Amino acid sequence: MPEIGLQHLGFVQLPSHLKTGGFDHAAVHEKSGTLYVAHTANDAVDIIDCEEDRYLRSIHGLTGVAGVLVSDDQDLVFTSNRGEKTVGFFPHGNEDKLVKISVGGFPNGLAYDPSKGHLLAANVSKVDDPNPVTISINDVKTRSMISDIPVPGRTRWTVFDPESDQFYVNISKPSQIIAVSSTDPKRIMSSYNIPATGPHGLDIDLANRRLFCACDQGQLFIIDLRLGGVSKAADLAGQPDVVFYNSTLNHLYVAIGDPGLIQVFDTRTMRLIQTVMTEPGTHTIGFSQTRNKVYAFMPGTNRTGIYFDRV
Repeated sequence: MPEIGLQHLGFVQLPSHLKTGGFDHAAVHEKSGTLYVAHTANDAVDIIDCEEDRYLRSIHGLTGVAGVLVSDDQDLVFTSNRGEKTVGFFPHGNEDKLVKISVGGFPNGLAYDPSKGHLLAANVSKVDDPNPVTISINDVKTRSMISDIPVPGRTRWTVFDPESDQFYVNISKPSQIIAVSSTDPKRIMSSYNIPATGPHGLDIDLANRRLFCACDQGQLFIIDLRLGGVSKAADLAGQPDVVFYNSTLNHLYVAIGDPGLIQVFDTRTMRLIQTVMTEPGTHTIGFSQTRNKVYAFMPGTNRTGIYFDRV
């Protein structure tokens, strides 16, 4: 049966931008069908109901918020507040209990180990900043940073692998993915050299023990976590940002802001099966695994496009 792929369902209008910055990383609380997206231009997180596909409200006071992460295991929502060098967290549905932790840089990517309550913040630096770039490991239980590890260069996105107990972090330059143990979060355990400029979007296929890494150079790579090999999987239509892996349908979604599209790959063959046009500047997406829905955040029109995927 031929693939059907992403079908456009409509749009959800979001609050107008208060300044430049647009949208950034998003995450879904799957149990409730609640999507949280970083509205960087508004220092806020916008909340969308994925069941009815409607905007609910916004959480303000998150300066320069660059990303959101959700732990369904513990019903927690995390934010990287890049403009104030903090990470935040609160119980899903109860943002009045927001707690902030100061970290060692300007946080961007987030990953979480629910078994130990460790939150990794992948930090970035300002231009010509003499201080080293770091990743900060935070203990959610004690509400404190427990380590701040220097890394080779600017970070991008990060994921946690419960099987190996390791965080994997994209480093833009030099082109690497580094691994840090959640049990021993004070040093880099290992690294993978990526043969393309700018590792950016990152996601993990837990069942098949591999990482998907999309690079600024317009190439997609697979990292075999069993054997340690790095292989090129595909050329991309432009510079990618966010990627999400759909383990139910074996699809990988790659968001590309210029010209504004989503590429869909079959992860069994790594064949490109669909290209969906969005809008110029749409570099970030959200994904609900249990609903097979993709949300594309369009900064030019202050809205998100909604797509349903099936085969």
